[in-house]
Amino acid sequence: MSAGAIVCAIIPAKATSTRLPGKNLKHLAGKPMMAYIIEAAKRAKGVDRVIVTTESDEVKKIAEAYGAEVPFMRPRQLTLDDVTSQQVLQHALEELAKKNYHPDYALLLYPTSPLLKTARIEEAIRIALEKDSDSVISGTLDKGHYWIADGERWSRLFPKALVNSQQQEPLFKENGAIYLTKAPLIARQLVADRTDVLLMESDENIDVDYPEDFAAVERIVQGSV
Repeated sequence: MSAGAIVCAIIPAKATSTRLPGKNLKHLAGKPMMAYIIEAAKRAKGVDRVIVTTESDEVKKIAEAYGAEVPFMRPRQLTLDDVTSQQVLQHALEELAKKNYHPDYALLLYPTSPLLKTARIEEAIRIALEKDSDSVISGTLDKGHYWIADGERWSRLFPKALVNSQQQEPLFKENGAIYLTKAPLIARQLVADRTDVLLMESDENIDVDYPEDFAAVERIVQGSV
């Protein structure tokens, strides 16, 4: 992939939310939470366009106010709880193709990641271009010990053999902040088989799903302004 690859950031933003009602529009330190990821993506070198996919006129208005494009509306059947991000991205790419826009990469960013920095978005793009990655995903290293239910008993899942912590090979754990995939692959996979990773610190991203997540992020944002 050439250095001139076209990267389109796509941000899914519904008006409704089950666990934290209206979270994408909820004001976080003075502006809607979704504004933070739009602004981070807009600042990122290498991002060609920032698209918000939504079913909501209110979300559309706010997204455009912060510089994103909303060139189509998402069908309401693609806002149901069982709809996957892959399906949402594929619909967005199909709508953009109708307007003769064919990006090389789709960059999935969530409005629930208001702490994500522009530099990390740029780093993911740099990795993809340098390595010709099919996908780049963000996450953290994890040296946790994990068990899995086996009927009425529990079995050790990882690590299988106990060693000193210094010798334990960590797992890579997705943190939900960045999913960058070659656009032609989205119809088959959100994250491709040939994937590179962007390592982040554990405190760089909080995925806001619950009120306590929102409160934690608000404390961080207010402390930085």
